[in-house]
Formats: sequence, structure tokens, C-alpha cells
Amino acid sequence: MKVAIFGAGGIGAYLGARLADTGHDVHLVARGDHLAAIRSDGLRVESIAGDTTVDLPATDDPNDIGPVDYVLFTVKSYDTRDAAAALDPLVGPETAVVSFQNGVDNERWIAEEVGEDHVVGGVAYIFSTIQSPGVVAHTGGPARFVYGEFDGTRTDRIETLHDALSESDGIEAVLADVIRVELWEKFAFICAHSGMTAATRKPIGRIRETPDSWVMYRRIIEEVVSVARKKDIELPDETVDDWLEFAHELEPEMHSSLHYDLTHGKRLELDALNASVVRHAEDVGVDVPMNEAITAILRPWADEHAE
Repeated sequence: MKVAIFGAGGIGAYLGARLADTGHDVHLVARGDHLAAIRSDGLRVESIAGDTTVDLPATDDPNDIGPVDYVLFTVKSYDTRDAAAALDPLVGPETAVVSFQNGVDNERWIAEEVGEDHVVGGVAYIFSTIQSPGVVAHTGGPARFVYGEFDGTRTDRIETLHDALSESDGIEAVLADVIRVELWEKFAFICAHSGMTAATRKPIGRIRETPDSWVMYRRIIEEVVSVARKKDIELPDETVDDWLEFAHELEPEMHSSLHYDLTHGKRLELDALNASVVRHAEDVGVDVPMNEAITAILRPWADEHAE
């Protein structure tokens, strides 16, 4: 199985390394110092599920790779449109482009470039970041990857991908029945967790201990669920309670990737998260004051680091 990892950061590099360890033909698309380090010293994954080092071909030009069976698309959401426009050299007649990104808009943007038939939805539950050039640290989360065809069919390509991920150490592979529900279900959690840890500059433990903040955390989830249902996406009745229980079990010092980017002067995925909730809510006539508040608080930071 020939796979291109488009965006070999915390999530993409982790997936690429695990698939390579299983024997698949993996190619990385990366850039900058991270690309240079991978080329010279290989890719190192330091993981709570077990460390590994792999020597993989890496490039910043998809033309160097050519058509593949699968593109695992893992760029930050603000790079989706530009990255999707560069996919053409990787996409053959049967290629599946599987998005493992934050937000619920990326697949539509990818489809605008490569066509809906090539796009597969995906959700990643993992806390993994570039620790230093060439080194990715997986520090938390179950490393669970959920994916599925948007029409719900069990195609040969999705079954083959499922087999490959299921056979890979350090990956919990889940083939979804309704991937759109999975996307919005995670969206509800990540908007609360990322938005609150970034806006307060505090870890989840402090948020849980602060009644006003914990109420706001819950209300963010409730608002996203309301928007989803208004869009005829039937999230489970227990979505809010399940996510609060999950958040209760997180390590007290756990933050989020949005908090990490904020505190390290990096570009923020605000427009794919809480600001996206606001846009979708306007489309369907739902009030989302908590998500509006998070968006307003983080907007100056996001705009200052927009490039």
C-alpha cells in the first residue's frame, strides 16, 4: 500500500511511522527544518504507546512522489485550501484522500479540488506535536483514528485502509458507520477543550475546579450539539455528558493544541473551531453565545499570527 502523508506534523508523522513499521510504502510531505531533519536523521516518534524511528522518503514537492493509494491529509485547517490545491500529483483514479484534521469544513474544501469521490472523512483522537525538528511526541490520548465513506458504504478502499491501520501498533482503528456524526461529535468536544484552555491559558484541571469556567465548557458543547442537530446531524443524546465525563478523566495539566499554538506564537485554528461554530450557527439560526465569546477573546491573537 503506497501512502502519502500530506503534512507530517504531530498527527501525520505519527500515522506515517506506524504504517511504515507495518511494512507499507510511506512518503512524507513536510517543510522547513522538520523536513531537513527527517531527511538527515530520520523521523523519531516518542510515544506513550512505544517509541520508533523510521527512515522515510520526505519532500516538499508532491511531484516527487506521484500517484498513491491513500493520501492521509493532516495539515492544519488554515492550510487546507492551499494544500488541497497541491494534491493533483498524488491523486490517481482510485486514490482516497483521508482528512484527519480539526473541524467540520475541511472535507468540503478538499472535495472542491479533487472531487467528492476521492474524499474520505476522518477523526483523530491523539495529543501529538512536533517536539523538535524530526521528532514527534505523542503525550496523550488513545491514538484512536476513526474514518469512513461519507455515504456509509464499506468500499474495498476503506476496508483496505481499516486493515492496514488495525494491523499497526500504537493505533486504535475504528471504521465508522456515519462519519459525519463522528466529525461533529469530536467537534463538540474540541471546541470546548481547545477554546477554554486557550482562552483561560489554564489546563483542564483548573477549568474543572472553577465553577463558572466548567459551566462554560459544558455550554460550548451544548451549543455545538444544537447546531449539529439543526443541520440534521443526529448526535447521540449522551454526547454532552459523555464528553464531560471524558474531560473529568483527563490529566489535570492537560492543555490542547490550540493552547500550545497560542503560547508558542503560532497561527491558530480558531476559524476551524469556535469561529466555525458561529458561522454554522448563523446559517441555521441557532444562538451560540459561548462560542461567540471564545471567538472574540481569541480573535486578536489569531489575527496577529494569521500568516
